[in-house]
Amino acid sequence: MLELAILFFVLAIVAGALGAGGIAGMSMTIAKWLIIAFLVLAVVSFLL
Repeated sequence: MLELAILFFVLAIVAGALGAGGIAGMSMTIAKWLIIAFLVLAVVSFLL
């Protein structure tokens, strides 16, 4: 899951550099939610 978040983050940076603001914003939103989900699952797995 962390790999997907990094992939979407890189995609957002590349799209932003090329001027595709809509795709960059959407990719950053997806990356943000994937990182949040990863952190929640990591904390749950450490507690169990």
